[in-house]
Amino acid sequence: MKVSTSLFFDRSVDQMVTSQSDLAKTQTRLSSGKEIVNPSDAPEKATAIQRLKSVLDKHESFSENVEGVNNRLIAEETALKGVNDILTRIKELAIQAANGTLGPDDKELVSIEIEGLTQDLLSLANTQDVNDNYVFAGSRVQTKPFQDGPDGKIDYFGDETRNEVQVSEQRYIRFNRTGTDVFARVVRESSSGELSGKGFFEALGDLVEGIKYSNTDAMNQGINDLDQASYNLAVATAQVGSEMGSVETQRVVNEESVLQLRTALSNIEDLDYSKAVTEMQKNMLALQATQSSFSKISSLTLFNYLN
Repeated sequence: MKVSTSLFFDRSVDQMVTSQSDLAKTQTRLSSGKEIVNPSDAPEKATAIQRLKSVLDKHESFSENVEGVNNRLIAEETALKGVNDILTRIKELAIQAANGTLGPDDKELVSIEIEGLTQDLLSLANTQDVNDNYVFAGSRVQTKPFQDGPDGKIDYFGDETRNEVQVSEQRYIRFNRTGTDVFARVVRESSSGELSGKGFFEALGDLVEGIKYSNTDAMNQGINDLDQASYNLAVATAQVGSEMGSVETQRVVNEESVLQLRTALSNIEDLDYSKAVTEMQKNMLALQATQSSFSKISSLTLFNYLN
């Protein structure tokens, strides 16, 4: 009888410890909201979860890159619109000055306005994005691209690099125009047919001088230069529009991919609360039963058996 009582006692203890452990595990799952708390609980599922998390992290990084490119393109688009408005106004003033109807005082006022507009263009050429990177500097994003050079003229201090970023497993998107793309040198042709180049801002300076001194040839040349500048600007603007469309398409694709990955991860990792609560209730009942049984066995004595 002593051996039998001891056996029942040991079994009751084991059952109670098991019930307590099962209840504790269920409570931990409920508090964490995760189906698997320790990888050892389900090694295969734990491996799948880690693999999905790794892929998800990569795709979320792609989404962040897309957002960064979009912000950069918005900055470019805004700057280019401002440049277009200014070039349109400068051309209007240049045509007024060249048609012979303005007197010296009016031409002086026109030249002053164009000088002010040129400074506005310079500010736009040195546009920075939300990260304080210069938009039109190529890869030298921390270098102010347009500033006075050693000769006192405005020079370009960026480079010709077209930056690109990975936005999916297989795709990279270029997202910038360099300063020489947007504010390109204009090409001039002499009366003998010889071609020469002139810096964007230097050409505007020549126009101002032509207006000040009523130089009709210089003013007409300035108008031709503005037409070239407007064409280069139109090309850059079209590129930005095309790239923004591509970025938007990629954004939708990436969002769908991220959603699918999160759903797949949730299906494996996230806890079914209703099922877990039911399981916890069963664990509590089992624990109460073993505790009751243990209490009865613990109170047994030889006197109880004899009676």
